[in-house]
Amino acid sequence: MAKDDPQVPLDLPALSLEEGAEAVGSWAQAHLFTSGTLIEAVLLTGILLFAVMLRRLTMPRVDAMLAREALLPGMRYTLRRLLLIGTTGAAALLTWIAHGAATRMGLEGELLRIGANLLTAWVVIRLLTSLLRQPGWAKLLAAIVWFVAALAILGWLQGFRDLLNAIAFNVGDVRLSLMGFVNGILVLTIFIWLSSLLARLVDSRLVYLEGVTPAARVLIGKVLRIVLYLVAVVVALTFVGVNLTALAVFSGALGIGLGFGLQKVVSNLFSGIILLLDRSLKPGDVIETSDAYGWIKHMGARYTTVATRDGKEYLIPNETLITEQVINWSYSDTAVRVKIKVGISYRSDVHKAIELMTEAALTQPRVLSDEIHTPQAHLVDFGDSSVDFELRVWISDPQQGLVNVASKIRLAIWDLFHQHDIEFPFPQRDLHIVSAEGLPGLKRDAEERPGPAD
Repeated sequence: MAKDDPQVPLDLPALSLEEGAEAVGSWAQAHLFTSGTLIEAVLLTGILLFAVMLRRLTMPRVDAMLAREALLPGMRYTLRRLLLIGTTGAAALLTWIAHGAATRMGLEGELLRIGANLLTAWVVIRLLTSLLRQPGWAKLLAAIVWFVAALAILGWLQGFRDLLNAIAFNVGDVRLSLMGFVNGILVLTIFIWLSSLLARLVDSRLVYLEGVTPAARVLIGKVLRIVLYLVAVVVALTFVGVNLTALAVFSGALGIGLGFGLQKVVSNLFSGIILLLDRSLKPGDVIETSDAYGWIKHMGARYTTVATRDGKEYLIPNETLITEQVINWSYSDTAVRVKIKVGISYRSDVHKAIELMTEAALTQPRVLSDEIHTPQAHLVDFGDSSVDFELRVWISDPQQGLVNVASKIRLAIWDLFHQHDIEFPFPQRDLHIVSAEGLPGLKRDAEERPGPAD
């Protein structure tokens, strides 16, 4: 401002406390205490009461239905949460319908618009927090949703969308805007959540279908998740504004590059699918590889988890299970034969020992005793110091361990042998002296040799 410019004082009206209160009362009389606003308040209150009554009426019936159904852990809580979100979503939808009807009747509809925005924001936040288990991400998304709701309530949402749409760049003939990216991320999040929920529902139903094998359940779950996630990505790219026809050419070249770079990953993925299709391995099978012995706990896209009796879990690549030798102890039958070597003294009764070994095996509840899998003891060799036997027993639960059942059978054999005077052997050697000519001289030298005390 120049020095010669005259100073123009700001002529602001000075309001007293009484005048301010009168101005606020006039504004409230003109905007709040009107027949239209009262009608909107009654409509909004009625919609909220309807949502509360609907939830209270349906929740007990849903709980009774869920109690009868066999669901996976956590699925019952998820469905109850969906019911709560659904009733609130119905209230939001009815509020938007009431807002449209009110504006057509000539009312302002501001109160209904504010209520509809708040209810919609609550529903969106609940859906996002159900999808994300991380509290940090959930709080961030909740803040974003409340920010958008505030813009909508203030009437600035359209201007903000125009600003995001103006921030864009061109890739060939395709225009990519910041608004498109926001829409794509939102759609991708919703579709992934719905896909995950649908896949878990299908898994919960497949578990209790008797005609579906464990391998088929895993395969169906994998294929379903892959298809649903691909659909989610394609739909999200469409919302972003990407031309899928042009993307097909680019994805072909990208696929070749990724094929060379991720050769092992792709090989493990298809190896896992092949294992499930040919049913050579399935969850629950007891297998033995060069490094591990245990039962298959999980079959993933890249590796198979094998749990051992030691508490270890081996993550074996699926390709290894195809290219290397794998012993499946429960491929066609869960019965496994355990061999136990036993030796007795030559002075013991061989026939009685065979009878006692069979009796010792039958004392263990894990040992099978049917017509096909009856325990048998065979004399296999005449050793240097013992008569060697091999006791062969069958068990149907190899995942419970082999060494422990063999140890219990050996202890039972020990007790029975001692009760019936069956001797265990120990090494014995007989020395035959052909000539004793030098023994007197050795004895004389030993007597003449001075002792330590001398």
